[in-house]
Order: sequence, then C-alpha cells, then structure tokens
Amino acid sequence: MKKLIAGLGLGAALAFAAPSAAEAQTTKQDGLVNVSVGDVTILEDVNIAAVVGIVAQICGIDLDVLANVELLSAAATLVDNRSRNYTVCRSDDGKVQITQN
Repeated sequence: MKKLIAGLGLGAALAFAAPSAAEAQTTKQDGLVNVSVGDVTILEDVNIAAVVGIVAQICGIDLDVLANVELLSAAATLVDNRSRNYTVCRSDDGKVQITQN
C-alpha cells in the first residue's frame, strides 16, 4: 500500500508539469473520465468524485486517509485536463486506469 501511495504522489507530481501547446489545444475538460481494468472499460463518462471511490474500492485504497482521496482526485482531474491515462494499480485482470472520456 505504501508503494501505491508513493506512486500516486509521484505520478501526480510529475503530471503537474506544464503541458505542451499541442496538448493544451486538444484537452476536453468536462469533469468526466473513464475507468478501465485491463482491456475492458468498466465505466464511461463518470464524475471524478465518483471515480475516486470506485477506483479506491477496486485497488484496495483506504479512503479514511484524506491524502489518498486528494491524490486520487488530483490524478483523475489531471487525466481530464491533460488527456493522459493514469494507472492507479494493477489487479489480476490488468491495469486499473483512469482515462479521458
């Protein structure tokens, strides 16, 4: 769990780097993202707040720790803002990813 949280923090920190001009022009910010497990999209066009709880449940992340909620929310927001995929964890069925809708 500590490695997952450290990875979330590092990934969120790296994602705060300034976007390129092309990246800024192709962004579709609407507060909605998708969640996939392996090659299967399990949720489409879901509100970021809802995604946090769902992904936490799939990955076994404790949402009683405020930092975990903030990191997942920041990661989902960055996906929405930058159109990049974010791998939250790996399950038996493959990567659990948040993707732009």
